[in-house]
Amino acid sequence: MDNNMPQAEPIKVKLQPNIDKIRKDLGNSDDIVIREIAFGVARAAIIYTDGLADKKMITDFILETPDQTTERDNLLEALKELAQKLGDYKEITNFQEIYSSILSGGTVLLLDGCSRGVSASTQGWKDRSISEPISQVVVRGPQEGFTETLRTNTSMIRRKIKNPNLWVETRQIGKVTKTDVAIMYINGIVNGKVVKEVRKRLDKINIDGILESGYIEELIQDETYSPFPTVNNSERPDSVAAALLEGRVAILVDGTPFVLIVPTLFISFFQTAEDYYQRADISTLLRMIRFISLFIAMVGPALYIGITTFHQELLPTQLLISLAAQREGVPFPAFIEALLMEITFEILREAGIRMPRPIGQAVSIVGTLVIGQAAVEAGIVSASMVIVVAITAISSFVITGYSMAISVRMLRFVIMGLAAAFGVFGIVVALIALVMHLCSLRSFGVPYMSPFAPFIPDDHKDTIFRLPHWAMTSRPRLISQRNIIREQMSRPAKPQK
Repeated sequence: MDNNMPQAEPIKVKLQPNIDKIRKDLGNSDDIVIREIAFGVARAAIIYTDGLADKKMITDFILETPDQTTERDNLLEALKELAQKLGDYKEITNFQEIYSSILSGGTVLLLDGCSRGVSASTQGWKDRSISEPISQVVVRGPQEGFTETLRTNTSMIRRKIKNPNLWVETRQIGKVTKTDVAIMYINGIVNGKVVKEVRKRLDKINIDGILESGYIEELIQDETYSPFPTVNNSERPDSVAAALLEGRVAILVDGTPFVLIVPTLFISFFQTAEDYYQRADISTLLRMIRFISLFIAMVGPALYIGITTFHQELLPTQLLISLAAQREGVPFPAFIEALLMEITFEILREAGIRMPRPIGQAVSIVGTLVIGQAAVEAGIVSASMVIVVAITAISSFVITGYSMAISVRMLRFVIMGLAAAFGVFGIVVALIALVMHLCSLRSFGVPYMSPFAPFIPDDHKDTIFRLPHWAMTSRPRLISQRNIIREQMSRPAKPQK
């Protein structure tokens, strides 16, 4: 269908010209079904898309059409009454509304001698059943994840938050795809300025198609050239519900199970839903492990390169002798050695993801073991370098946010280069530059490093340490700014003896 076509052209009074125009505009597509029936004393047409609409609902509707006794003046009202049995309906007056309805799974009903029609909601396509999330697995907690159907996803969130203040706004984005995009927020908790900014950025999008929420993320993010993500995503309804309760906004895109969450903070990528289902002490320990893993994944190889190349005096004598013996037959400097191993591991990781699942796991495990052992025996790399690269790779898997883990993997190579050129001094400069860059970022007006910079003591109840639920009485101040008090309860008292 031509985008320049005057789709807002009003519906004609005669039925046959309307049918001819619909067939022409839609290219006589085989999946566009147009059935003409006798509706009272007039002719009518039922138009829908095969595969998107529920055929049983439409067949039952045809069987209930009125007989010849219905007067022509009452046909449109009778049509509306019948459409009520199909579900939600609305009156339409132009061809743009016709195309929007039938291409979204609805059914359009047109009458001969009437310049108006009725669009009924008859969506009936096949969708994937609710299953366990793939990318955000938990040991304890709900085992359900979003699907590719927008209304299924919104209903899963409403199951978690049964509150009339949970509002949903839906718009279509994409000149060709007309993809349904919904924003959800809790009125009275969310910051109105954030909602307004989300609407503004979504309305500015002018693109042919939206096929996944990644399109939206890239078009609304605050920083284009920053390695750090300023928009978070989740495929878990409980995680999205928790974000809404903190005053954030969720953006749902039809056709993808990944829901965007804004505004987001740096600390958000190291928190999981399970942190709030385990005891506070266990959750705190796990979070500390994640931050240690972040440090290892980012600067582990760089520290090895810097110390072994420039600062050997920092190592114990026995360890230094052992490392020197291992590197005796290695023809490359430590930087090239680490670079070769890191690139090899990234290739194996990507191959394991893209290949069929049973084969991919075997390639990742066997390939890593075989290549690592063969490289050491061939004298290309040292055994200590294999250990460092392996620990670094495992640490990168601990980071809960996949987009943040990719950012760390990219920065690792930059820091390795600085360590090869300037030693530990280069690593320190790189870390200072990263901290300064992180402090300059914002996500929909909220400082990215909040509550560390700016430092907000009351918001540190749920950062590196997670206090018990009864102690987290307030929402993050820079996110909500309204209805800050989350709960009012004291520490559970011990029973009296």
